[in-house]
Amino acid sequence: MKIVYLSPSGQLGGAEKSLIDILASLSAARPDWKLSLVVGEDGPLLSKVKSLNIAATVLPFPQPLSRLGDAGAGSPGQNQSGAFSMLVKSAPAGLSVVKYVTRLRRELRKLDPDVLHTNGFKMHILGAWSRPREASLVWHIHDYVSARPVMTRLLRRYRSRCSAAIANSNSVADDLRAVCNGGMKVHPVYNAVDLDRFSPTGSKSNLDMLASLPQAPPGTLRVGLLATFGRWKGHAVFFKALSLLPPSVQFRGYVIGAALYKTAGSQYSLEELRKMSSQMGVSHKVGFTGFVDDTASAIRSLDIVVHTSTEPEPFGLVIVEAMACGRAVIVSRAGGAAEIIDEGTNALGHHPGDAEELADRIKQLAEDIDLRKSLARAGRTWTEQHFNRARLATDLIPIYCEAASLNN
Repeated sequence: MKIVYLSPSGQLGGAEKSLIDILASLSAARPDWKLSLVVGEDGPLLSKVKSLNIAATVLPFPQPLSRLGDAGAGSPGQNQSGAFSMLVKSAPAGLSVVKYVTRLRRELRKLDPDVLHTNGFKMHILGAWSRPREASLVWHIHDYVSARPVMTRLLRRYRSRCSAAIANSNSVADDLRAVCNGGMKVHPVYNAVDLDRFSPTGSKSNLDMLASLPQAPPGTLRVGLLATFGRWKGHAVFFKALSLLPPSVQFRGYVIGAALYKTAGSQYSLEELRKMSSQMGVSHKVGFTGFVDDTASAIRSLDIVVHTSTEPEPFGLVIVEAMACGRAVIVSRAGGAAEIIDEGTNALGHHPGDAEELADRIKQLAEDIDLRKSLARAGRTWTEQHFNRARLATDLIPIYCEAASLNN
């Protein structure tokens, strides 16, 4: 079988990391299959994929399409998806999209896939427009569609061109089924991680050095938020929670991540986040490391990993990564993120946007090292049972085979 994957971004956000894990799992399970990637921009995703001996091609987006996010928004709850429709209809921007579809169609004819797997909203639509007649289209949905009215209409319109959809959680699957009025087959497939890389043992990053801070005193509780600078990732909640901790908790907070995407207006700048931490009175206790390629090493340097998304999280890959590394995790309990933990056993939870509850959870873990260790052990066991990336091939191969058979 020949499968071509389409990714709008060459960066390493959650959707792109999950794609790498899929490619690694599938290439190990089916070395006789031919896998390849076409991506809309250059970036670190390319080198990661090529290191798996999988062919990767950059077919650069025209600038208007590049600056437009998957749905024109940085949050599952924001609605700017009309921008996609307006872009296609406008000239000369619309003409650039038409030219891109022509180039993509030509590239796909050369690759001659049996299955076309698209990994982002832009590529779901572009894939529907450029899919070779002999190829089956599989959408991989990583976000809630219903929050984007125009994208909802587009996916409904082109669902007949799609043989199946993969959703990264039951929550996202239910949302897509509702959007498509039950008109397509949707398979929930949780993301997974490389459990050898994301392990309790291994190197640790010097977060203080990365953040240009003096070394924290021995015994300092290290609390980290690993996320892109998306406006719905809850940085303000994190800073507010840190500001509410009592003086008895000697901590240092770390913001690990960067503004990865080109989407206009979807992300905070580093300057905005620094100003925000200053306004909340914690700038002297917070470090900004920037993007860290070795996520596992950064996680192992922390005592507590917090997840603070203010909107329902479709999945929350960093949650699984942190549990796999044997770290205590506090999760914003909504959406897919609430599905992938057993609250109280392998993670603690807080209501999205509730800084006071988050502060209480951090304080609880700061004062109870036995609880931290218990959560860490249970989290590692949980990921071994449910989130080993070898499972991805087992889940996906039947979906691909069924999709391909529909065109034969």
